[in-house]
Amino acid sequence: MSVTLAEIRETPLSVDEVLRSVSDPQAGGICLFVGTVRDADSGKGVERLDYSAHPQAAALTRALAERLDSAGRTVRIGVVHRVGRLEIGDLAVVVGVSAEHRAEAFEVCRALIDELKATVPIWKHQRFSDGVDEWVGLP
Repeated sequence: MSVTLAEIRETPLSVDEVLRSVSDPQAGGICLFVGTVRDADSGKGVERLDYSAHPQAAALTRALAERLDSAGRTVRIGVVHRVGRLEIGDLAVVVGVSAEHRAEAFEVCRALIDELKATVPIWKHQRFSDGVDEWVGLP
């Protein structure tokens, strides 16, 4: 059981990197979640996003992954979130969880992305095609 990757970064994300970080011969299942920038939100066209994060976001992400890992249901956990300017189709977040069985991998992967979005201070600034912008995730 270990958290192999927990980062916030400005560079493009790699699904292969996260997959490699959670691969293990003890794992019978690997669950991946890949969050991408979509071209619409609430019926409005999106041009791009700018993500920013609190300086402690990486440490909080690691602490979250370690807490979920501490239950002993996983083999490895990897999570990376991007900050900076992202275009439509760019990867915003990649979460990987390996476990002995698929049920645990799915459960922990979902819990990780849900809690990451709810508790880690990462903010999204959406730029819409009509010229309006919106901040998401501010306290």
